[in-house]
Amino acid sequence: MTRQPTLTLTGTNIGAPHARALAEFYSELLGWAIEHDEDDWVTLKSPDGGTGLSFQTEVEYVRPTWPAGPGDQQMMMHLEIQVDDLDAAVAHATALGATVAEYQPQDDVRVCLDPAGHPFCLWL
Repeated sequence: MTRQPTLTLTGTNIGAPHARALAEFYSELLGWAIEHDEDDWVTLKSPDGGTGLSFQTEVEYVRPTWPAGPGDQQMMMHLEIQVDDLDAAVAHATALGATVAEYQPQDDVRVCLDPAGHPFCLWL
């Protein structure tokens, strides 16, 4: 039997038309520091030592549609961000450049779109 190798998730990579701009949005949203900054690759470090976020410029980036319909660009992932005050968190996110999605599937969750169009959920 083959031994299971050790695997450690170290981050999530998010494609964007401009890596640095989207990284700066999430840095301000989450209060996380930029750890590594190149023209087309930026990483954020979680202050609690958890997994970070990475942002990669994609020249052929296509903005996802929320909610997606037939033939629309589907989201490939989304972030779930727990908050202690939903209204304050939405106000903070929108002040940084997020928009609140028109379609909201739950009362205690707010789906927002980051400046590149990626949905993310703020929830209690």
